[in-house]
Amino acid sequence: MKRIMSACLLAALTAVQPALAQPVSYDEALQAGREDQPLLQAGEQRVDGAREASQAAGQLPDPILRGGVANLPITGPVAFQLDEQLPTQVSIGVEQAIPNLARRRARRGVAASYIEVATMRLEVAQQSIDIATSVAWIDLHYAEQRLALAHAALTDLHRLLSVANSAVASGSARPAEALSIRRELLLIEDAVTRIEAQRDAARAALSSYVGTDDPTPAGEVPDFDIDRRAFEQSLGSNPEILLADAASGRASAQADLARADLRPDFGVSVNYGRRDSGFGDAVSVMGSVTLPIFTDRRQRPRIRAAEAEAAASQAERDDRLRALRVQLEADLAAYRSAERQWKRARDELSPLASQRVDLETASFAAGNADLIDVIAAKVALALLDLEILEREAAAVGLAAKLYLTYGETRP
Repeated sequence: MKRIMSACLLAALTAVQPALAQPVSYDEALQAGREDQPLLQAGEQRVDGAREASQAAGQLPDPILRGGVANLPITGPVAFQLDEQLPTQVSIGVEQAIPNLARRRARRGVAASYIEVATMRLEVAQQSIDIATSVAWIDLHYAEQRLALAHAALTDLHRLLSVANSAVASGSARPAEALSIRRELLLIEDAVTRIEAQRDAARAALSSYVGTDDPTPAGEVPDFDIDRRAFEQSLGSNPEILLADAASGRASAQADLARADLRPDFGVSVNYGRRDSGFGDAVSVMGSVTLPIFTDRRQRPRIRAAEAEAAASQAERDDRLRALRVQLEADLAAYRSAERQWKRARDELSPLASQRVDLETASFAAGNADLIDVIAAKVALALLDLEILEREAAAVGLAAKLYLTYGETRP
């Protein structure tokens, strides 16, 4: 009985035990984000499928087996008799179509272009996952820092609340001051509630990429090198532009395939005819060639359509490059703005808030200020420190996006 109770108690404790946090560094998060991702697995399957299909490109079509009765009379005294006339025979043969060499090369080119498109789509998906993983890790890192700061501020302010309650009890302070102090504390508690929601959302996002239930950031935030010139020079190797290049190459390959229609295709057939023994069996060997005539009404309209599609794909690629260049300028402007706001708050607003706390504390010690004034100054400083971390998180997140989107070397 005791063993059963012990087992039940152990099971209950195990059920309510919170999941242990699993430390994950930034680089480890990016590496884990590339493993066991359904989106990436789908892309890899498409690449493998395109490679499998390319093995059949440019091959000869399947031969055709033909069989039947040739030259069977249906009227006259020997109607429907197989062995009474010389031409009548039961024949069987094989026919092989031979597409022209340009068509076979073009088909191989189209197959290769599909592999390239699938590969570049996989690169684009990988980039999007890298960015999402990076942003989730950074958001969680700063959310935990802000929570620690907020809880430390609450602990400090609660000590002052005890002092205020004692002052009210002794009659040296007005009862309304305790209410005012409580109102100031609620500002920090509201911030804690908001940050906790942001932390949980960031943890859920990071967990979906790294494959752990309760990840926690470990280590420092990387220092992202924001080099405008390098970003501009690497726009041509951006995965989205490479995908547009691949799509343009596929359209060009399809145009080459359409132009191959202007060349004749060939065919060869071998036929064996079995006749009456008095006439002897026969073998026929035939060749064939297509005649691409009337090309203005048959082949050339398809060629013009394929060439127009190739030109359109190239124009779309140029437009995408232009849009990416504009987006780079917008992202750089957003990063510069976020960085300046963060540093302005850190280097200018924070010292002012700290000086206010010192001055209010000195005034309170000298009897020239109330405790609520000190608490209000401390709350303002705590909220500013939280805002500074939030601004830093925004600047670092934008820097990570810039580096992973436009950087020539991606982790």
